Amino acid sequence: MVKLAMLGSGFIGRFYADSIHGLRSKDKIVSIYSRREEQAKKFAEDYGCEHSTTVMEEAIAHPDVDMVCISLPNNLHEEAVMLCCKHKKAVITTKPLGRNAVEAKRMLEAVETAGIFNGYLEDLVYTPKFIKAYESVKNGALGRILWAKSRETHPGPHSDWFWDLEKAGGGCLLDLGCHCVEITRTYIGKDIRPVEVMCWSDTMVKPIEAEDNAIGLVKYENGAIGQFEVSWTFRGGLDLRDEVMGTEGTIWINSFLRTGFDMFTSGKGGDYVAEKAESNTGWLFPVGDEINELGYNHMFFDMFDAFEKETKPRETFYDGYIVNAVLDAAYRSAKSKIWEPIKLDDWRGLEGQTKESTLVEFDADHYLVKEEVTHYGEKKLILKEKKTGKIIAKIIS
Repeated sequence: MVKLAMLGSGFIGRFYADSIHGLRSKDKIVSIYSRREEQAKKFAEDYGCEHSTTVMEEAIAHPDVDMVCISLPNNLHEEAVMLCCKHKKAVITTKPLGRNAVEAKRMLEAVETAGIFNGYLEDLVYTPKFIKAYESVKNGALGRILWAKSRETHPGPHSDWFWDLEKAGGGCLLDLGCHCVEITRTYIGKDIRPVEVMCWSDTMVKPIEAEDNAIGLVKYENGAIGQFEVSWTFRGGLDLRDEVMGTEGTIWINSFLRTGFDMFTSGKGGDYVAEKAESNTGWLFPVGDEINELGYNHMFFDMFDAFEKETKPRETFYDGYIVNAVLDAAYRSAKSKIWEPIKLDDWRGLEGQTKESTLVEFDADHYLVKEEVTHYGEKKLILKEKKTGKIIAKIIS
């Protein structure tokens, strides 16, 4: 049994609480911190918490607390992490780890110096569809991964602090891009170094200082490319999609917007449909088990299981630091309009990876470019002559 202090009583804190209390039927939130007393008391009442407070350190230091779950605005993550280090409490935090890589690295160094368990709550690498897809990738079904793309778009976040550049640290690029970067780097290989980023971003609709749309490419040392598409102005709900392409196959995942559950309603008696849904009338796409489909159940199982076994979870503060470093480069690129290097002061993966050869041996004199059967029944080979480099077609009867 894991006893937790929840820091934050808002949207994500309640999503987390629903999963934590419903998953293993033994873990419990025993202390809740909120910046507003009425919200702390309401959360405590709803989830049966024994202790509520408006003093962060009081929740963290509570004697019954084994682990602290941070579901606070981005600008409060570092303060909370440092208090966890002070009181030697295991800590797991919502994404992104920091507002930038400098903050993230301070938190990473602090938890490792304190010797405390740390987990990065990147739920979208724990969704059932992602887990299944990743197993296929890991087992070689797609061959060598060449390109991985992740898209997250919706009409914008729920809380006011997201729209405040100082508190949030960025706009949709940081808020949603952190998901997409970790998804694509996991497919490509977390031990493969990300080296540079090309990014476009703009504030196209919302009256805010930060960006509300962004697209970017992340180049990896082995030649693979990660791609992200993010938006706070997409109309129609929450769109989560991944695509992975390898030398031997392709995966497409549509995680949320089109769920295989279609419903039409006039709206009479209608209420909540799914996260970021913009309407409760017309054709709707509900989600059968939203908490599970968004990865929260598998995520908390991994965190609690690793904590009890005294091992590392799949996602740690180090992963959060790498993601922040990639997004820092993306922000620089959005301003400079050129490829920007990713600055990693702490790299723990493979070194000196090179782009693998694309040459496929056909015979002693040729490389194979492509083979196909035409619509009229002929088998055609496209070959490259080794000596001359000439491309030729060969028909096999």
